[in-house]
Amino acid sequence: MQKPSIPKGTRDFSPEEMAKRNYIFNTIRDVYHLYGFQQIETPAMENLSTLMGKYGEEGDKLLFKILNSGDCFSGITDEELSERNAVKFAAKACEKGLRYDLTVPFARFVVQHRNEITFPFRRYQIQPVWRADRPQKGRYREFFQCDADVVGSDSLINEVELIQIMDEVFRRLNIRVSIKMNNRKILTGIAEIIGEAEKIVDITVAIDKLDKIGLENVNAELREKDLSDEAIDKLQPIIQLSGSNNEKLEQLRTVLANSETGIKGVEELAFILKRIELSPIDAELELDLTLARGLNYYTGAIFEVKALDVQIGSITGGGRYDNLTGVFGLNGVSGVGISFGADRIFDVLNQLNLYPEDALQTTQLLFVNFGEKEEEYLLPLVSKARAAGIRVELYPESAKMKKQMGYADAKKIPYVAIVGETEMAEDKINLKNMTTGEQQLLTVDELIKQF
Repeated sequence: MQKPSIPKGTRDFSPEEMAKRNYIFNTIRDVYHLYGFQQIETPAMENLSTLMGKYGEEGDKLLFKILNSGDCFSGITDEELSERNAVKFAAKACEKGLRYDLTVPFARFVVQHRNEITFPFRRYQIQPVWRADRPQKGRYREFFQCDADVVGSDSLINEVELIQIMDEVFRRLNIRVSIKMNNRKILTGIAEIIGEAEKIVDITVAIDKLDKIGLENVNAELREKDLSDEAIDKLQPIIQLSGSNNEKLEQLRTVLANSETGIKGVEELAFILKRIELSPIDAELELDLTLARGLNYYTGAIFEVKALDVQIGSITGGGRYDNLTGVFGLNGVSGVGISFGADRIFDVLNQLNLYPEDALQTTQLLFVNFGEKEEEYLLPLVSKARAAGIRVELYPESAKMKKQMGYADAKKIPYVAIVGETEMAEDKINLKNMTTGEQQLLTVDELIKQF
């Protein structure tokens, strides 16, 4: 018989893995709540008209499309079928698709419910998304996103608070991180200054690789993209900017003096840094001009978080966008948001073994079952222990003692309660510590105090 399997790029999570994942989700959720964010959920599937055309041509290809239920061939001619054109067929046979991210559904939600929402709207969403991507290490077809966004406010205080949220989450998870920050307006200003405004994408894509391929290769790539030597020369001091954040801002003020957009970007970053100084964060916050994520998307500040003790891509990112809801006919709604990469954070915590013991523990106490009489005696005790908040199991059968102890061991249950004839007669419980082997004879109330 063939063993069942799951689709490539998807995963099962065991109870232990779920305990770890919930530790991450709960930590993020708790911090979002501290800052007044409210949770929403949107359906796994959206109308394709909502999703198509929002992620560029590549993104459209990665959408999982759902065949119309019933007769998905209705309305399709034999001629069209014989063409075997998958794209055309999908356009007629599929009206719905699985969501590709949480941002577009959020934009749809804001427009659809705009009369019920109080602006500025602070929402968070922790749900899976799907991409018909080629699965590889660290890249899945189904994965979770943990987004928080503020829409309907231009204030940079929102950016300041999102930086504080990123810092607080990683402080609680004990992960040492560097938060990198840039501003899309600065990148636009740079392209203007060197006279290559229309090459902004080529320039930033090349600069973004500085860490990986080094300065000479970045310059070679810029030449390949037909940038003049003069433009490349002008870029050098910008690419190699160094010093503290404030020193970098000063240098940028000089370099970008003739670009109104560029200077606006510099002032926005200066505002954010000044406000952060008023309530300093633990993480290092670094102004990094090579940061160029989501170019066709972000319009102001952009963020990325890197783990310092593990080689892995960015574990959180985000930024300011000016027109989230424009694609759905509601213009001028500015927003700023971040997304925690739960799957990568999971990998980091695993590599560094940073999970607190109690986060992974499920059952704390197992009551051994010796038979019907003992079972009847134990049920009220079990209820009392649970009412006191102790996570308790009563072994369901009166199996051999060795089997019940083996069960406790396999499940890493730290305490076992043994109640037989003698204990019942004395109204006591024999509590065994499974780590040390030590045993104590206790009353129910004394037992409860142990936890």
